[in-house]
Amino acid sequence: MKQLNISILLAVLMSMVGAKAFAYDIEVKNADGVTIFYNYISDGLELEVTKGNSSYSGNVVIPDEVTYMNRTRKVTSIGNIAFYACSSLTSVIIPNSVTSIGESAFSRCSGLTSINIPNSVTSIGESAFYDCNSLEKVIVKDIAAWCRIKFENGSNPLSYAEHLYSDENTEITDLVIPSSVTSIGKYAFYKCSGLKSVTIPNSVTSIGRSAFNNCSGLTSVTIPNSVTTIGDYVFSCCDGLTSVTIGNSVTSIGEKAFSVCTGLTSVTIPNSVTSIGYYAFSECYGLTSVTIPNSVTSIGSGAFSWCSGLTSVTIGNSVTSIGDYAFKCDNLATVVSLIKNPFKIYSSVFSKNTLMNATLYVPTGTKDKYKATEGWKNFLFIEEGIGTDIRTIQIDATCKSSQYTLDGKKCVEGKKGLMLVRYSDGTVKKVIVK
Repeated sequence: MKQLNISILLAVLMSMVGAKAFAYDIEVKNADGVTIFYNYISDGLELEVTKGNSSYSGNVVIPDEVTYMNRTRKVTSIGNIAFYACSSLTSVIIPNSVTSIGESAFSRCSGLTSINIPNSVTSIGESAFYDCNSLEKVIVKDIAAWCRIKFENGSNPLSYAEHLYSDENTEITDLVIPSSVTSIGKYAFYKCSGLKSVTIPNSVTSIGRSAFNNCSGLTSVTIPNSVTTIGDYVFSCCDGLTSVTIGNSVTSIGEKAFSVCTGLTSVTIPNSVTSIGYYAFSECYGLTSVTIPNSVTSIGSGAFSWCSGLTSVTIGNSVTSIGDYAFKCDNLATVVSLIKNPFKIYSSVFSKNTLMNATLYVPTGTKDKYKATEGWKNFLFIEEGIGTDIRTIQIDATCKSSQYTLDGKKCVEGKKGLMLVRYSDGTVKKVIVK
């Protein structure tokens, strides 16, 4: 709904501001006889392409310089909404003189099928290619032999493309962003359904709201250590996404950042993360287990709600707040809480099915605290044992089984839940046996 509101707001604004919003300084025909409208920028020394009193259509070639009244100036920018809603526009060639493309510059150009973006472009504004559903061919100067597209300069020139192709009309499925890019803006690759993998360089520090939202073909993502913030809705509805690696500098995961990633089967949340936003992983049906690291202090409402495949959760010892419906999953069978001083939680944090059937494992000596604390006390089955130093446990050497209870003495076979397992190399680890 929020995404829709942005579009509606822009459309309403366009209809209200009237002709003055499209005021321009000069109009000059290009070599093909197409009229292009410009504004003076940089103290009158350069030109910016802008919207005029007639809509652009067909094929438009923007010149690198324009001569008007015997004065020649470089064209260095494409302004905000310059080609907005030019539905008859089919292709655009941008010269090497241009360094920036403004917000919504080509938004809603429904007939745009091809655009040439030079390596001189260093910035592309929000929603620059929003809703360009016909965009099939994006030409950039450097295309690798294996049909990977590289950005030698600038960021996000493929925003909102539905299908990505190289010069040879070979489908491009991998996107490599160069080290010159420091941030990926809002809606940058929204609905790039043909995109299957993305390589994000270590230069990137932030990924904006809905940057890869609805990239249904995306199968894997590695977020580098340089990134500190994953914005709201960044990977929402990427139903082809199966695995995510989050760098160890990320401190917050935004609202619905990975919601409805129905194919996601694994995610590792690093120790740098301190907060997990509202519904961040809701409806991730493929997730089977989740470990909340000790660095996390807050888990937002609905963070892992309706993850129907989720059977086990481990909650770190620094968590001080858990929102309602955070783990509302009917098949959750094992909940491990490392919190030594349990705090009141909503009765709706866990589903009734979980409260009636799952086992809650808590640190040694804290069972009575959990039984006396609102929300936690609703678990019918609470067991102690978490927090034992496995390295000092004495295991019964006469037992042939590799599985042990948490006290390290009783030999068990076939029991499910949180167990100790002795491996062939002599090491002992805590595992959840399903």
